[in-house]
Amino acid sequence: MSQVTRYQNAALNYYMRLTNSPYLHYGYWNPLPSEPQDLTVPQFRKAQQAYADKLFSFIPPQIKTVLDVGCGIGGNAAYLLAQGFKVEGLAPDSFQEEKFLENTNHQAKFYLTKFEDFQTNHTYDLILLSESSQYMAADDIARCAANLLDSGGYLLLADMMRSNPEYKEGIFSNCHVVAELHKALMQAGFTLVKAEDISTEIAPSLDLYIESFQTWGLSTIKYIADLVSIAVPPIYLLFRWIYKRWIKKLIVEGLEAKNIFEKHLCYQIQLWQLVEKK
Repeated sequence: MSQVTRYQNAALNYYMRLTNSPYLHYGYWNPLPSEPQDLTVPQFRKAQQAYADKLFSFIPPQIKTVLDVGCGIGGNAAYLLAQGFKVEGLAPDSFQEEKFLENTNHQAKFYLTKFEDFQTNHTYDLILLSESSQYMAADDIARCAANLLDSGGYLLLADMMRSNPEYKEGIFSNCHVVAELHKALMQAGFTLVKAEDISTEIAPSLDLYIESFQTWGLSTIKYIADLVSIAVPPIYLLFRWIYKRWIKKLIVEGLEAKNIFEKHLCYQIQLWQLVEKK
């Protein structure tokens, strides 16, 4: 397992302990919180369940089989299984495989692979990408989804996207430009059936993340730094240099996440149909 993957898995474990949630997505706050005290982890878990309800209301009634691409730890798949769908999951991470199978009670098959490398001898009624599109190139998404669908099949995609194509560097710069993603999908034979912008409804999650990090994250970092400075001063000096060299910029940008999102990005749910298999 690569060092990067180990760091990512550690972050996922930390997130799961904090939220006690089977979902990894931003949530859907409806109604919007009216008071600061409404921004709590229990309310966030409710928002995540509301997101699942909202997202899957886009699924056409005739759908039976679903491939959950970038399936995370299985929250969406478990939801779909409970609704009677036949679901399979896909992700290139063995940690997510373990949690996915656990959260779906081994009722859904899991493929340990990248979407770009995935091969199978059958097709699906619907391909789901819930906050996973940003980890793949637009052309790869369009090509792979088209290969796994028959004509008339659907792609359900929900994610942050760049409404400002000039935003090219920063914590959200891996998100797709809306127009470029649309172009790739249309060139692959897809047509947009339905889309909805839910930026307003996911924004409170960014407020919660920032508030939680300011309250607990920064305080914890400062506390650990104080302990290290007392116990092992040379290591403290090294950590301080690393912090100033790399970490401080990331923290400052993270604290500006809400402003960056509102200025340069949007969050959309899009339902596409493959009308011409090329």
